[in-house]
Amino acid sequence: MKKTVKFYILSNLFHFNKVINTMNPIRKILVTSALPYANGSIHLGHMLEYIQTDIWVRFQKMRGHQCIYVCADDAHGSAIMLRAEHEVITPEQLIEAVHKEHSSDFADFHVNFDNYYTTHSEENRYFSELIYSRLKEAGHIANRSVTQYFDPEKGMFLADRFIKGTCPKCKAEDQYGDNCEKCGATYHPTELKNPRSAISGATPELRDSEHFFFKLPNFTAMLKEWTRSGALQTSVANKLAEWLDAGLQEWDISRDAPYFGFEIPGAPNKYFYVWLDAPIGYMASFKNLCDRTPELEFDAFWSVDSTAELYHFIGKDIINFHALFWPAMLEGAGFRKPTAVNVHGYLTVNGAKMSKSRGTFIKARTYLDHLNPEYLRYYYASKLGRGVEDLDLNLDDFIQKVNSDLVGKVVNIASRCAGFVHKGNQGVLVSELAEPALWSSFAEAAPSIADAYEKRDFARAMRETMALADAANAWIADKAPWAMNKIEGKQEEVQAICSLGINLFKQLVILLKPVLPQLAQQAEQFLNVNSLDWTHLDVRLTQHQLNPFTPLMTRIDAKNIEAMVEAAKEDLQEMDNQPAAEPNELDKNPIAAEINFDAFAAVDMRIARIEKAEFVEGADKLLQLTLDLGGEKRNVFAGIKSAYPNPAELEGRLTACVANLAPRKMKFGISEGMVMAAGPGGKDIFLLSPDSGAIPGQRIS
Repeated sequence: MKKTVKFYILSNLFHFNKVINTMNPIRKILVTSALPYANGSIHLGHMLEYIQTDIWVRFQKMRGHQCIYVCADDAHGSAIMLRAEHEVITPEQLIEAVHKEHSSDFADFHVNFDNYYTTHSEENRYFSELIYSRLKEAGHIANRSVTQYFDPEKGMFLADRFIKGTCPKCKAEDQYGDNCEKCGATYHPTELKNPRSAISGATPELRDSEHFFFKLPNFTAMLKEWTRSGALQTSVANKLAEWLDAGLQEWDISRDAPYFGFEIPGAPNKYFYVWLDAPIGYMASFKNLCDRTPELEFDAFWSVDSTAELYHFIGKDIINFHALFWPAMLEGAGFRKPTAVNVHGYLTVNGAKMSKSRGTFIKARTYLDHLNPEYLRYYYASKLGRGVEDLDLNLDDFIQKVNSDLVGKVVNIASRCAGFVHKGNQGVLVSELAEPALWSSFAEAAPSIADAYEKRDFARAMRETMALADAANAWIADKAPWAMNKIEGKQEEVQAICSLGINLFKQLVILLKPVLPQLAQQAEQFLNVNSLDWTHLDVRLTQHQLNPFTPLMTRIDAKNIEAMVEAAKEDLQEMDNQPAAEPNELDKNPIAAEINFDAFAAVDMRIARIEKAEFVEGADKLLQLTLDLGGEKRNVFAGIKSAYPNPAELEGRLTACVANLAPRKMKFGISEGMVMAAGPGGKDIFLLSPDSGAIPGQRIS
């Protein structure tokens, strides 16, 4: 048998790349993920977004496009100021330490930013002041006095979550400034009895303060057109249409000192609200990269006439900031708007919200201490579609899918074939093509898989790739080279079979490389090739020397999952001791007497079936309900005992549930939502009947 070793024919590859680039001109793409808050650790819910974005960016780079991925820590706000004070360090020291932690977590999950920066930077200060000044000059900034609670000892205005007192309805003590955890009543902070500051314990005072507002309604017409331009998923555009049709409200963009952030020019002791300078951090991070990279020009990506593409990847909880406030700010300040805002859903674990007590609120580092990051990258990819549906990390399914697909299918091909090539032909792949139709089927499948990657339908890309792996494994099993190798005169056929098997493995590695960059790097070492890109799908390795094969990936042991869950439970005390996070867009506006329509529209109300209802020991008014929201289970405490003294009669009934209410830690456990009912109260509290035609999980709009 001929043992001549040859490598890639570079002239042919160069010609092929020229053809590809002629057919598909190089695109200029800037990509961002939402900025993680510099007040705590990255968890697996966060990682969903960064892994999704990184996969898409890696795919674009493999296709030969100029694709730049920037991000930063969101480093401003009162929560950071308070946590730094709690730890007796400066805010700057806190955000520097968190930045190192975040950077390490992302790197170890193979999230490959071109620049990972911070919003507490001179670049961000410059662009925040520039955008604000342009908006002000154009008449898009208003100012007026507002009234809110003030802590005289701490010397600061208080958000609702920083006020506690006695519920005005049920008289329960130690309740937050916007709702009662015992009876479920909602109210304004000024209605609390005996209010006190949750920070200092002092009795708060009502004071007036001048605030600055961005005139968002000025951009209604533009936003109606842009949100229907194809820049958003249809479901997201539909949700925004509800807010646009109801009328937009002016947006409060200022906070009073003390506050950790940028002071507003010409307004001493007034600071930009964290959500104003956070998205501007995308521009600042890119500018910082440009200043260090001569071939990059800021204006080529951000000017109004830019031909580059700009994509934001975000979660569905911050749609209004990125698809209303942000494009309006850019429009008013004379910058280009995003090409698209790609929205994903939440992460659940084992069918429920991440839970600290159950050990399913898992920090990125806790995962990395126990498991290979590429297991999670693949599992997320196998579940991620184009929509905004929530993604469930089922730990049993996680083990099965990774072990079956990655180890049992992909890596198995190389491990089956490599030994025969090394023992029978000194590790050299032969030229004979054992099954031309099978090789061709891989090439024919590549465009569809590329289309799935481009459209962010990673689940389809993984399904189609694993179908190829199944076909390759079935063919190899049918040929059984391990049996054939024992038959005299069959050794050349064995080499042809195994050489094709190794080439098919190479094809799978290329198709999976955006998801599994570490596996791809190890495979490239085994295959004795330089970095593989998409064009190499048309190249077959013949008369090519392999390096020795070493195991590329091992199976998940359930014991590692159990150890991770136990370690996550141990993180509980540390996380609970941290100060409250910055209020987000779903919190009631702390300076308004009434919530505006945007806040109301953010409420995600869904039909739920009551699977189980039972008394709560020691509670006078509460029932504990187990709700089914179309396959997702929730535990909710509801103050409806007076109307349903026999809880069993509720089982099977339907109710409306506020599905995106933040979980509340109560005396009796964690409540993961709020049920809605009609009636004057007391014995007259009415829920839906099971034959009303409503479907559990159905959204109420």
